Amino acid sequence: MSIFYVVIGFVLLVLGGEFLVRSSIGLSFKLNISKMVIGMTVVSFATSAPELLVSLQAALDGSPAISINNVIGSNIANIGLVLGLTAIIGPIAVSKDFYKLNWPVMMLFSLMLYYFLYNDTILTQIEGGFLLVSLAVFLFFLIRKSKNEDVSLDEVDDALAEIGYVKIFSWLLIGGVALYFGSDLLVVGAKDIAKNMGVSEGVISITMIAIGTSVPELAASLIAIMKGEKAISLGNLIGSNIFNIASVLGLTSLIKEIPVTEAQILSRDIFWMLGFAGILLPLVFIPKKFILSRFKGVFLFLSYGLFIYLVFKTTA
Repeated sequence: MSIFYVVIGFVLLVLGGEFLVRSSIGLSFKLNISKMVIGMTVVSFATSAPELLVSLQAALDGSPAISINNVIGSNIANIGLVLGLTAIIGPIAVSKDFYKLNWPVMMLFSLMLYYFLYNDTILTQIEGGFLLVSLAVFLFFLIRKSKNEDVSLDEVDDALAEIGYVKIFSWLLIGGVALYFGSDLLVVGAKDIAKNMGVSEGVISITMIAIGTSVPELAASLIAIMKGEKAISLGNLIGSNIFNIASVLGLTSLIKEIPVTEAQILSRDIFWMLGFAGILLPLVFIPKKFILSRFKGVFLFLSYGLFIYLVFKTTA
């Protein structure tokens, strides 16, 4: 029954996230928000909704390890699993914005999270508020910078500008309900599986739950490849990682402070997240600049496999 809960939870999260993204984009068009702003804010926040609901539900249910490791594991999976598989299928071109803006900001947020947790083993409301304010500042400069550039936002479907309010709010309701029940089922099922397997909730959340909440990003990249379109960009994944830390943990800690209850979060898990984020810089420049080749994709994917292996081995 626990596996059933997890599977149904995953399905509801994917469906809920898709409906929420579509309704958010449609409503944004109705409010005359530019396509550029929609892509950089509305879409990014909406695609982080599954992680947000899972982390918030876990925190309220008294499982803070799931709240934290859901985000840490999702950020690891975005780079090791999603980016790795995407690069294996087809090499990815990297823009110069990667090292000028996106990567430094991702590393800054990652290091801030490490400091906040290491400092007093709890993510407080003040720290959560600081993460959200920092995200707002980043988005402000990002949008202002992009106004003078030719920005291509393929993830924003222009056809959604034509849908009516009834459909928008119907999708919003469906998405919200699906995300709520999906997150609840996923957390309940994951806690039962952890108990039955004799492993910690942190282990299940950084592996099973993290992979599940990264499914939308993986599906988007694979669908793009099958359609012959450009694969999901490195910038999109980095943006997802930034939003996971700042919006998901920021909002969750504002509602309920998140303590570190499992030692391996600070002794192992967060260092893997920092390692996967950090290794991207040399990978982009060596040996061929601004190309993530199939070989580099294999390296990321195998590294992710090693991470999963070590997580379960050290808890056996």
